[in-house]
Amino acid sequence: MGKTNKDQLGNKINFDFTSNLPAVILVKPQLGENIGAVCRCMLNFGLYELRLVAPRDGWPNPSAAPMAAGAKIVMDNAQVFETLDEAISDLKFVLAATARRREMEIPVVGTHAVGKTLRHYSDKGVPTGIMFGPEKAGLTNNDVALSDAILTYPVNPAFQSLNLAQAVNIFSYIWASSKDGGMPPEIFQKDISDSADRVDLIRMFEHLEGELTDAGFFYPPEKKNLMVQNIRSPYTRARLTKQEVQTMRGIIKALSKGRGRGINKK
Repeated sequence: MGKTNKDQLGNKINFDFTSNLPAVILVKPQLGENIGAVCRCMLNFGLYELRLVAPRDGWPNPSAAPMAAGAKIVMDNAQVFETLDEAISDLKFVLAATARRREMEIPVVGTHAVGKTLRHYSDKGVPTGIMFGPEKAGLTNNDVALSDAILTYPVNPAFQSLNLAQAVNIFSYIWASSKDGGMPPEIFQKDISDSADRVDLIRMFEHLEGELTDAGFFYPPEKKNLMVQNIRSPYTRARLTKQEVQTMRGIIKALSKGRGRGINKK
């Protein structure tokens, strides 16, 4: 729906929250001041949808308003979620912003391509988002495993630390500067409008991992977290369709029912 804000001269400005602009997802942000600064950065470059996952000091946070510097429309409409799974459940293409090397088979997208990629999906009505980790430690591997691609900036390898708002500001600029660009690289031209909703994909993961737990697959226990990441990453990267997810759920169910019944045993 459309919402109204006022500029510094008191003129009304209309914002369209129905358009498929990328959602900015802050995972476990710590300081209200940083959240407020993020709101300002987003509105500077035309992004309005902010999602907060388990903010440390709760929300609303009085420390955010001074740093938002008038970006009240973003701050007031920020959504709060208890888990990252819930925050991205309706998104069909999710980026993870990180500067750290990850030993994971997830594509890495540079700043030259990401704006056009997201613009392409936005024009097609595909909901997208980008997640940023907490100030102290950044995104965990579990967080990154739920993304379709990693976005990294060409920062100095000897000093990669970016303030949370700075990181969001760079992304917001990239988004805004892509407005007059052409089609994205060939790898991103695949139409994903028929891909499964993120919530269905997550339920498939939970179904599969539950059955694997019952079967004693996760051994030794201390390696379960890494094993779960290795299971989730390829399925997320494959961008399964709704029908493919339903088929996988059926396969998992059939295997769990058949286990121990001597089916097809010679």
